[in-house]
Amino acid sequence: MSDGKDMEQPLVFGLDIGTRNVVGTVGYRTEDQFIVTAQYIMQHDTRAMLDGQIHDIGRVSGTIRKVKEQLEKQIGKTLTEVCIAAAGRVLKTVTTSISYDYPEESVVTGEDIHTLDLLGIEKAQKILQEMNDTNYKFYCVGYSVVKYFLNDEPFSNIESHKADRIGEDIIVTFLPEDVVDGLYAAVNQAGLEVANLTLEPIAAINVAIPESYRLLNIALVDIGAGTSDISITKDGSIIAYGMIPLAGDELTELIVQNYLVDFKTAEYIKLQSTTEEEITYKDIMLIEHKIPAKEVWELTAPVVDEMTTAVAAKIKELNGDQTVSAAFIVGGGGKIHGYTKMLAEKLDLPDVRVALRGEEVLQEVVFEQQDIKKDPLLVTPIGICLNYYEQRNGFIMVRFNGERLKLYDNDGLTIVDAALQAGFPNEDLFPKRGPELTFFVNGAKRIIRGEQGESAAVYMNDRPTNLNAALEPNCEIIIEPSTAGKPATCTLDQLEEYTTDSVAFVVNGNIIRCPKFLEVNGKLEFPSYQIQEGDQVETRSFYTVGQLAEFMDVEVNVEHVILVNNRRATLDSLIYENFTIEWTVRSYGKPSFQPVEQEEVQTPTVGEYKEEEIPDIVEPETSVEDGAEADKAEEQKSATEHSDAAAEDTDDAGNALAEEEDSAVAKDTATEEDGKKGTDSETGVEVSATGQNAADVAEAVPIEEDQPETDMDAATANEPVEQTEASVAQNVDEKPEDGNTVLVYINGQPVKLTGKPQYIFVDIFDFYEFDLTASNGRAIITNLNGENASYSAVLKTGDTIELRWKEN
Repeated sequence: MSDGKDMEQPLVFGLDIGTRNVVGTVGYRTEDQFIVTAQYIMQHDTRAMLDGQIHDIGRVSGTIRKVKEQLEKQIGKTLTEVCIAAAGRVLKTVTTSISYDYPEESVVTGEDIHTLDLLGIEKAQKILQEMNDTNYKFYCVGYSVVKYFLNDEPFSNIESHKADRIGEDIIVTFLPEDVVDGLYAAVNQAGLEVANLTLEPIAAINVAIPESYRLLNIALVDIGAGTSDISITKDGSIIAYGMIPLAGDELTELIVQNYLVDFKTAEYIKLQSTTEEEITYKDIMLIEHKIPAKEVWELTAPVVDEMTTAVAAKIKELNGDQTVSAAFIVGGGGKIHGYTKMLAEKLDLPDVRVALRGEEVLQEVVFEQQDIKKDPLLVTPIGICLNYYEQRNGFIMVRFNGERLKLYDNDGLTIVDAALQAGFPNEDLFPKRGPELTFFVNGAKRIIRGEQGESAAVYMNDRPTNLNAALEPNCEIIIEPSTAGKPATCTLDQLEEYTTDSVAFVVNGNIIRCPKFLEVNGKLEFPSYQIQEGDQVETRSFYTVGQLAEFMDVEVNVEHVILVNNRRATLDSLIYENFTIEWTVRSYGKPSFQPVEQEEVQTPTVGEYKEEEIPDIVEPETSVEDGAEADKAEEQKSATEHSDAAAEDTDDAGNALAEEEDSAVAKDTATEEDGKKGTDSETGVEVSATGQNAADVAEAVPIEEDQPETDMDAATANEPVEQTEASVAQNVDEKPEDGNTVLVYINGQPVKLTGKPQYIFVDIFDFYEFDLTASNGRAIITNLNGENASYSAVLKTGDTIELRWKEN
């Protein structure tokens, strides 16, 4: 064959990997013939295959490589791709119907027909999955269209016709995937790639029963070494496929046992019995024997009878429980003496209706090698080559995540197409977001999307690629599913309502803007609260006076009057937008809160608010100024009473002196003649700027511990007080930085706390000796004025403290 002819007609390499022989054929098709340019047959050295399935991949691969090399020598070219066929071991067939409706009347193209075929295969695969009662995972190895339909009318060829609807009845064949995997592995190890895969009976029928014969009800039996594959034609189509696991090896094994020879010698005896009258052989004892061929026929007759009985029963089953009009026999196993005659008897057919087909069905096959005889053994490998022309433009095969796929090749297949064909979930191809979070803010639904995950990791032939990469025939594709991102999260302080919505109050003439509180499911939560699925979030447009003070980080002096909209209030009173608040705060140095906005404001009056907006506040009976004077007078009167009681009762010195301190404060606020009253510009705390203040403070200093506990007259009682006043006044003048001085009683013992502006309970351990390491497993009792105290409780002069270990 010239180079020009080779360029016009690329060579096709077909390989029939049988149980006993590997037959290789190289050729090309012309308009009406198939030209065989090279052919080579080689037997397996060992029983590397049984019943059509590869058992020793390495040995079978070695045989394939030798056949390949011999063919390459004949054609002078390197072979890289091969077409193969699988035997029908554990064969499954599914017959189904499929149709496709065009959006409008259209001309049917070849691509439309291929698409219809693919849809039929997909439907058959789903049917097989539902009916599969085995542990096998099946792979589609071939299909045949039984009948086409054009607008629901049967047609032999629908291409180029106009139609609104096309359809077909299709028969799809499946084999276990391990059978197919073994074939692929053996071929790949021999340095070849699979270009096309079909089923052996499909390949054989393309040669043995031309389309012109298929109007007849004919059975084709391809008898190999391990299996007998069966096809049935009727009404112009192939209507069924089948298989039985009885073939030529059954005869060979019988000869091995009877004549005490190895399997290779038994195969020789079997083949010689079909052509020679006498056979010479040596047994395993190296003794030479001569036997007539008739003796072998008589020996194998019972097995031939068993085989033909099984084949006939299968043919009738596939043909609707009735016999066929004729049967064609191909394959090396069919040449055994008496096979066709026995099969005719079992099929209730005349002997002439069951025939071995070789040269008769190879009329359109031309062998360039003149010494090759047209033999039934060659029917299947030539059929494999011809099948390539039927499906080469229609499908390619790939392996996807370990599973083999056959895809319709439209010259634009990508990895996405393979993933969809394999049923790989769409959501695992593309990045997935984490679970979203749905909740409600002021009744409105709000959704926050989860984070984006990672895309699927895609590999083709172990190389990283992407989902849009073009598919390569016989490639290995691996896709690792995409991942989901983190679930959506949101805290209250991330809400727009928290960061932008605010409520303003007027505090001591300054506008204070505060973020609105947020309630979750009716409960006030911190800004760091993690919102949960379905939460109901509501903004709260009011504060309490105490919450406002906490936001401003100030401590309100509750001993003084708190006013909200000029009405007396408490720390629990509710305050709304633009309410005015007047209070005094305790000062321990510079205020911890600076106003966020300074501006002159018009203080609204109570009358400017609706009645239902005003919190439940106790309204004073007098004006603010009159009320303040009355409070001062009351405090002065109380102070006088406390002072008298202190002079008359000296049994409890600490309590009396504490009352005297309150009396001194009351006197200071009530007596304008002793000095001018002023207010701290930053904190609003009222202070007095006279020297009387120092004297009043001095009155709060406790008497000495050795003071007698008996009643004393006024002169005697005042004497130590006057000395203390002098010492305290001197101390205030010399060391103002030492801070406040507080006298408390710990376990009945007076302890003076100095050096700080304020003291809390835990400070007592700096002034009172108490071994905190001596617990011995006991709990510590900390009582303040008879009640359990926290370590942050504020201490004042006269407090009584109990500090001890609890006895077990």
